Amino acid sequence: MVSLSSLWLPILLSAVIVFVASSLIHMALGYHKNDIRALPREEDVMAALRPFNIPPGDYGMPKPSSMKDMGTPAFKEKMTKGPVAFMTVLPSGPFETGRQLAQWFVYAIVISFFAAYVTSRAVPVGADYLSVYRFAGTTAFIGYAMALPQQAIWYRRNWGTTLLSMFDGLIYGLLTGGTFGWLWPR
Repeated sequence: MVSLSSLWLPILLSAVIVFVASSLIHMALGYHKNDIRALPREEDVMAALRPFNIPPGDYGMPKPSSMKDMGTPAFKEKMTKGPVAFMTVLPSGPFETGRQLAQWFVYAIVISFFAAYVTSRAVPVGADYLSVYRFAGTTAFIGYAMALPQQAIWYRRNWGTTLLSMFDGLIYGLLTGGTFGWLWPR
C-alpha cells in the first residue's frame, strides 16, 4: 500500500495540469461557446424580471408545493401554459471569474486526492505505469464526468453540452492518470 503523503506531488501537479488543460479547452478550442444560448428577446425578458429583484439562487417554475400538488388540475394547467423553466440567478454586476477559478482548482485537487486514495489502495509501490494510469485515470474520470448526466436527466440540460463536458472529464482523467503513472513511487 502506498501512503497518501507520498503522493502529494502527483495530486498537486495533476490538478495544475487539469486546470491548464481546462483553460485551454475553454479559451482556445472554443467548443463550449454554444453551451448556453441567448434567450429570444433577451432585453424584454430581463426588463420583465428586473422588478421582481430575484435573489441569487436556483429556481424552477412552475414549482409544485408537494408531490400531491403535481397531480392537481391547476398545476397541470401551469405546466401546459408554460413557460416551464429551471434557472440559476446570479448576483448582478460584472462577471468576475477569480472565485470560480479558485474553486475549480480546489475541486481538481479533491478529485486528484480521491484518485490517489483509490490508486494507493489498489496498486503497490513500484507498479508499472499502465496499472497506475488505469486506476488513477478511471477514478478521476468518474469524479469529473459521471455525475453530469443527472443534470440532463432530471433538469433537461442539453445532452450535447453534457456529453461535451463528459469528454472534458475524459481528458482530465487521462491527464490525471498520466501524471500519477509518471510520478508513482518506485
